[in-house]
Amino acid sequence: MFSYMRIACAVPNVHLGDPAQNAAEIREKIEEAAKLGADLVLFPELALTGYTCADLFYQKPLQKAAMEGLAEIIASTKKLGCAVAVGLPVLLEGRLYNCGALAANGKLLGLVPKQFLPNYNEFYERRWFASGAELPCRTASAARLGLPGENYDIPVGCDLVFDLGGEVRVGMEICEDLWSPLPNSTFLTLNGAEVMLNLSASNETISKSVYRKTLVQQQSARSLCAYAYVSAGELESTTDLIFSGDCMICENGAVLSEGASGIHTDQFILADIDLDKIRADRQKISTFRDAQSLYCAQHPCRVVNAPLTLCSDGTLYPVAKLPFVPSNRADRLNRCQEIFQMQVAGLARRLRLTKSKAVVGVSGGLDSTLALLVAVRAMERLNRPASDVVGVTMPCFGTTDRTYQNALELMQTLGVSTKEVNLRPAVSGHFADIDHDPTVMNATYENAQARERTQVLMDYASVVGGIVVGTGDLSELALGWCTYNGDHMSMYGVNASIPKTLVRWMIDAIAEEGLFPASKGVLSDILDTPISPELLPPDAEGQIAQVTEDLVGPYALHDFYLYHMLRFGFSPEKIFHLAHRAFQREFDKKTILKWLRVFYSRFFSQQFKRSCMPDGVKVGSVCLSPRGDWRMPSDASAALWLAELDKLEEKEHV
Repeated sequence: MFSYMRIACAVPNVHLGDPAQNAAEIREKIEEAAKLGADLVLFPELALTGYTCADLFYQKPLQKAAMEGLAEIIASTKKLGCAVAVGLPVLLEGRLYNCGALAANGKLLGLVPKQFLPNYNEFYERRWFASGAELPCRTASAARLGLPGENYDIPVGCDLVFDLGGEVRVGMEICEDLWSPLPNSTFLTLNGAEVMLNLSASNETISKSVYRKTLVQQQSARSLCAYAYVSAGELESTTDLIFSGDCMICENGAVLSEGASGIHTDQFILADIDLDKIRADRQKISTFRDAQSLYCAQHPCRVVNAPLTLCSDGTLYPVAKLPFVPSNRADRLNRCQEIFQMQVAGLARRLRLTKSKAVVGVSGGLDSTLALLVAVRAMERLNRPASDVVGVTMPCFGTTDRTYQNALELMQTLGVSTKEVNLRPAVSGHFADIDHDPTVMNATYENAQARERTQVLMDYASVVGGIVVGTGDLSELALGWCTYNGDHMSMYGVNASIPKTLVRWMIDAIAEEGLFPASKGVLSDILDTPISPELLPPDAEGQIAQVTEDLVGPYALHDFYLYHMLRFGFSPEKIFHLAHRAFQREFDKKTILKWLRVFYSRFFSQQFKRSCMPDGVKVGSVCLSPRGDWRMPSDASAALWLAELDKLEEKEHV
């Protein structure tokens, strides 16, 4: 469901030269994986014999016993319902090959021989094996291989892509094939393989594990695929080498699961991969398609069709509540600092070009605070004083004492030039001009204030020779939670690709790192202030009465929806499924669906605001600039997405 596939990597205890015992160990691991819902189980290179058998590979009894062990494993797949990839030596046309065998539903689907045989330093594989590049045949007879039951032709070669039930395409390579300058997995993935399997026996030397992990991650990222890797364990011969049982599962460069560090055997890891993510990137990234056009004709692959039904429900797949915000503290601090530097560099370039001051409307809220911090640091980067940043505070009907005082303190501690403009008289006069009753606190009441703020900023920027630095963020742009030609407009938007959930952590990281020590106290209070446009009067206690998240919905949910819709094109049903998993302790299904409907309705209806948004630097993988990542007609219909939500509400009985 939802295009997940569950992969297990297993390192069984190996018994050198004893395929029967090894087959029994492997079958135990297959049964364990099947009970945990694995769709495919991967074992190391030459797992049926052991990698370090050396000249014993020439022995006929070992070769025969390995094939008998394979027959037992093939038979076990019929009742367990998962595919199995395992390594063994195979004699083909008088030559011995180091092969990976893929079996499912009681049948051997194919044999993939190792192409690059290391024959340097501690490796002597060409002593025993021929390269898959020299393979004299394209199929092998099951009967001739000694497999029991019906005779059938088994595809053999380095060019095999296995189509499992029309649900996923899988490729396979062996150990050194990945270490070559041009791995065969490159061609397999260009020919459609979405999941790569690597059966390995990589010995340990100092720092080799780090390099190996980098290889797997990079190949997974470069080839836009999932890459499962498993290596031989410590029970291999230690005459000259030591093996660690290293294993990992990566997806598009991210590590989903990895074995314990150190030297081990009997390792077992499990992970769900999301095929929709792989397919979304392959649709979008034109470089991948160009490479397909360039190389596939020269390196064609054979597709092997085999029945298999994917059973994974994705419950093992990691789902972050805040996909824009790293959960690890150190990673989060590094990410926020990196983004802050990009914001600063972008604004500094614009200020250098225009030779102008930076004018920022300062409300005492999160967005304007981040924009002001960026402006001050940009001036510092240009060796200009903080006073070349002009902070303008514009109290009006909804301004509370808390936000007003925080705005003043922030500007004072940062050393920027300040200007206060009381908007009440101008807005009241405007209400009279347009015959609006100020006791009617509707959209006109709110928008008039937002547009007056922008008019003051634009005109005052002209007075002081500055440009207006926009404060609006990515979440507001997605929801259209801004006034057209009001706070929607600026001369450079430094927060335009930063979602609301990340803005908060940006300020937190800046405060924690002590970049503006004099402002640390006020930054802490700003972080504790409810998010509000402050366009409606405060309550009887003088507190903020207009809380944005009460009106438009929790930003944590909206940012979650936005990320999965834009980054991967997921359907409303899948986004709901993921949101329920991530937020089930905070929101029930009815609430998640309510705000998901609001999200789609607003996202479609508010595109016209995004079609003419100001310049602003892109900092992440999701951006709504019409000049960059997102192009959409302003009059597109949301009917298709909302209809899916209708069906989902019926299905969930909410």
